[in-house]
Amino acid sequence: MRTDVTFDSAGLKLAGHLYTPEDGKQGPRPAVVVGHPASGVKEQAAGLYAERLARAGFVTLAFDAAHQGGSEGTPRGLEDPAQRVEDIKAAVSFLSVRAEADPDRIGALGICASGGYVVPAAAGDHRIKAVGTVSAADIGRQFREGADGTQDPAVVQAMLDAAAAARTAEARGAGAGEFPVFPDTEEEARALGRHAFEGWEYYRTNRARHPRSADSFTWNSVDRIVTFDPFRFAGLIAPRPLLMIVGTEAVTSHMTTEAFANAREPKSLHWIEGASHVDLYDKDAYVTPAVAELTAFFRSGLGEPARVG
Repeated sequence: MRTDVTFDSAGLKLAGHLYTPEDGKQGPRPAVVVGHPASGVKEQAAGLYAERLARAGFVTLAFDAAHQGGSEGTPRGLEDPAQRVEDIKAAVSFLSVRAEADPDRIGALGICASGGYVVPAAAGDHRIKAVGTVSAADIGRQFREGADGTQDPAVVQAMLDAAAAARTAEARGAGAGEFPVFPDTEEEARALGRHAFEGWEYYRTNRARHPRSADSFTWNSVDRIVTFDPFRFAGLIAPRPLLMIVGTEAVTSHMTTEAFANAREPKSLHWIEGASHVDLYDKDAYVTPAVAELTAFFRSGLGEPARVG
């Protein structure tokens, strides 16, 4: 069952979908916060994983980040890593006082950029008892180096120049200013390579297009993102368990493997054969085995769902 909910994050009201199992079992259950990719919304990949995990017996919460989707926050389209981390902690706070959820058995799952955000969230918040990631991305590194690590260093310097100019313009009353997240056409997306194309296809076509999904970010997002280092404190998650799931064909897989190397036991790295980065957002052939791994992981790390009766 899905219920529309709202909760506070640093003074902003966030919009969420709370998923509860309909299996007749009583009592508070283990619960999982699910974070969406950058530019995504709760109705896309995060909602899919939240729904699947609810079918497995967990209470789950997918929500829109502040400044995005159905959540509050201006300017619209701000991607602020510090706020995104705070949003996850706020989601944990929300679940911790819900009758359906056991406050001592709350985990977090991050997809793409949220795979980076859940790591510092959990590193600093011991209420998060188990951490899972799918296609984890270091968004700061992606802006600095490109998804595959081969981006010309001049690109990020030019973006920082533009971001600085936009901040000055904003101080003069011009507004935050925005830049597009995706190319305008399929031809332009294909020219930028497989990773750019599959992101464009997911977000800009009927595959997963949603009217509240962000098509642009504000320029004052750029310096916030570029200086963000999500996996620096991965070792602080231990002794709580970590599971990182990544596709063998994901151009971003090096981000997961390097983050995994920095983490401490107990930790697990699971490869989904043949999957690209975005394949794991919605393609059933890859999502189903990923959810099976996550189900087993969270059952082990958080405990089995409540008894019948």
